[in-house]
Amino acid sequence: MLGLFFIVKQQTAVVVERFGKFQSVRGAGFQLKIPIVDRIAGRLSLKVQQLDVVVETKTKDDVFVKIKVSVQYVVIANKVYDAFYKLDNPYAQITSYVFDVVRAEVPKLRLDDVFEKKDDIAIAVKAELQDAMNDYGYDIIKTLVTDIDPDEQVKHAMNRINASEREKVAAQYEGDAQRILIVEKAKAEAESKRLQGQGIADQRREIARGLEESVNVLNKVGINSQEASALIVVTQHYDTLQAVGTLNKSNLILLPNSPHAAGDMLNNMIASFAAANQIGEEMKKGNTPPRKE
Repeated sequence: MLGLFFIVKQQTAVVVERFGKFQSVRGAGFQLKIPIVDRIAGRLSLKVQQLDVVVETKTKDDVFVKIKVSVQYVVIANKVYDAFYKLDNPYAQITSYVFDVVRAEVPKLRLDDVFEKKDDIAIAVKAELQDAMNDYGYDIIKTLVTDIDPDEQVKHAMNRINASEREKVAAQYEGDAQRILIVEKAKAEAESKRLQGQGIADQRREIARGLEESVNVLNKVGINSQEASALIVVTQHYDTLQAVGTLNKSNLILLPNSPHAAGDMLNNMIASFAAANQIGEEMKKGNTPPRKE
């Protein structure tokens, strides 16, 4: 009775032989067999399994690289007989096909292209395995290129190249930013100079308008234009002295600055204006003014 019953777990197939010859495949549950006559030849898992294969090969640009391919496969439920009897070592068989495909595909690609086209490599591996392993009772669910590991020196070189490229881009951005700052600063200075010049022009225009009004007022009280101009200059002279006097630490010295300097300045300016008017009248008449020796 001890060898009469046996239990088959879920997602497992049991191969039963009778006198060394295949008798049946038993599924999950409570099963019977004839003691001594029947025996359990083996058990196969019907779950999805994964095999990781690491392949070392060389790329088109002569870089050695290790590629890890993960193959997910499963025993086909209605082909348990083929999976058990036709293939002695499915792991070795799958590994051989993976090596064959990877070493055929990767040497066609440069290292950078290997990273970009890893999905194409995985598809090529699956297509080759699917056709070969299906006859042995195995279905290839998926193949994945899970790791690409170049030689250590190559990785250091790639990192240096990447770092150099990033530094170059950073330098370009910094140069553009500096150039923009210089241009904007120049624009700001130009605008400041323009506004400053406009302010000076407005100031001088208002001063001229004020002087004109002052001369007109003095003309109305019997003071001619020459005398009015001289009087205004003297007034400005005293205004300047007053402004300087309000500064505690001023080093400005106005010359002449004697008590009778204002009177002399007024007389000299009146005489100068009179001479200038006389010369202007002579030039209007077309006469050359007398030359002083």
